[in-house]
Amino acid sequence: MAYADQQKMTGSKLVGIVIAVAINAGILLALVFGLTISAIKKEIERVTTIDIEEPPPPPEEPDEPPPEQPQDVAPPPPVAPPPPINIAPAPPQIQTQPTIPPPAPPALRIPPPAPVAPPAPPPAPSKARGARTKNERSWAARIQENYPARALREEIEGTVGVRVTVTPDGRATGCSVTASSGSDILDAAACQGMERYARFEPALDDAGNPTTGAYSTRITYRLN
Repeated sequence: MAYADQQKMTGSKLVGIVIAVAINAGILLALVFGLTISAIKKEIERVTTIDIEEPPPPPEEPDEPPPEQPQDVAPPPPVAPPPPINIAPAPPQIQTQPTIPPPAPPALRIPPPAPVAPPAPPPAPSKARGARTKNERSWAARIQENYPARALREEIEGTVGVRVTVTPDGRATGCSVTASSGSDILDAAACQGMERYARFEPALDDAGNPTTGAYSTRITYRLN
């Protein structure tokens, strides 16, 4: 029994302690809450008692001047309508002419005479000429001295007509037989002799410059 009573006593003490603590806490909360409410009320009173200055009233606008009274204007004088205008004047008189005069003849314009061209200068004298032989006796004798040996043996004689082209340097070329002697031997010997031995003064053009020309002659082969 002693142990059970001891346990009951301890429980009662614990309950009393809890109750005392709760009472003290409630008192403390009440004090704190009261202080807080007092501080809030003081702050509200401080805020609500702030003086607010009102802005100054706007300046009064000046009185507008009274509107001007319109002056009496005299009405315009009456205008009389313009007199009517006659838009149909009398037509002008038309004069008729029975005959139409002939038109005036056109003015005759004579063109000025054309300027006379100066006479052309006379042409310069031409210096053109044909080819001329040079030392003809010398080279003609040499051609006859080269009498063909076969013609000598057969005692063939005759005259051969030949034509050669004379170059600008005075040489004979392009020999052709214009009249045969009747012997092919003499004809061939005549052309060979002309191209080998004949010499010329070349032909000249209008300006006097050497040019190509031609020369014709006859070569006679005769036994002594």
